[in-house]
Amino acid sequence: MCGRYQLVLPLEEVLALFEADSESEPFPPRYNIAPTQPIHVVRAVSGGARALSLMRWGFLPGWVKEPQKFPLLINARAETAAEKPAFRNALRRRRALIPSTGFYEWRREGKAKQPFFFVPSGPIAFAGVWETWCGPNGEEMETAAILTTGAEGVPAQYHDRMPLTVPPENYAAWLDPANENGEMALSFTHRDTFEARPVSRMLSNARNEGAALMVPDAPEKPAAAEEEDAPRLL
Repeated sequence: MCGRYQLVLPLEEVLALFEADSESEPFPPRYNIAPTQPIHVVRAVSGGARALSLMRWGFLPGWVKEPQKFPLLINARAETAAEKPAFRNALRRRRALIPSTGFYEWRREGKAKQPFFFVPSGPIAFAGVWETWCGPNGEEMETAAILTTGAEGVPAQYHDRMPLTVPPENYAAWLDPANENGEMALSFTHRDTFEARPVSRMLSNARNEGAALMVPDAPEKPAAAEEEDAPRLL
């Protein structure tokens, strides 16, 4: 799955990489992007242009009546998205690119869960879908989810799922709403390659932010028995 990621590029660089115009204000580096937060999404707009917009990370199909009672959909399984009522229309007509500079997974080590950062070779674009939810009082909310697939390579050592990415040469085809065959559109995605490295356990709290989260925690204090074996001054 993909339940936490980062985007630490400045706005100007994101716009250049995706050849997009901005519907977003400049933003600081984000090291700990979590579900329900606003995320930056690149989508196709009229005339074949691309726009960088903010959307809620947590997909809401248009037919949902009570969002507070609907499950939080942050990921969509690529294998079944074309068939699921929640995602099939968005996969056909509302695909997106979600800029990222890496994502995180957790692995239990002893009594604690250790977060690991999965480092790509450069900036990447998660394959995403989006939807505009309209409420009974006329309110609107744009929402998005990240497509995932079975893990391969390094990520498979930590989790059974990983995010799908779209290579730059396929950005246009992935975003093109004329490609209405959702299963065919998935052929424009791929599994990227990553390295893994441990980061601070402070990342587990979604309220924590900043570059310090990328620094692994100091080793735990030695056990008392080990301390007793040290030489003593009498």
